[in-house]
Amino acid sequence: MNSRVLVRAEIPGELHESLEGYLANHPDWDMHRVCSAALSLFLLQNAESDRRVARVYLDTLFRVPR
Repeated sequence: MNSRVLVRAEIPGELHESLEGYLANHPDWDMHRVCSAALSLFLLQNAESDRRVARVYLDTLFRVPR
C-alpha cells in the first residue's frame, strides 16, 4: 500500500455526518483508512479476485495504531 492517488467524491450529507460520528469515537481511524477499507471491500465483493485488493483490505483493517 505504498502508492496513493487523490480521489475527490461527493457523498450524501447523512453519510458524512455518520462518518464524522464514527471517527470521533474511533481515534485510530481516519477518513483515508475508512475509504480504503470500504472501497477495497466493495471491490472484493463485486469484482474479479485480486490479491492486491485483498492485501489493501487486510492491511487497512488490521493496521497497528500509531
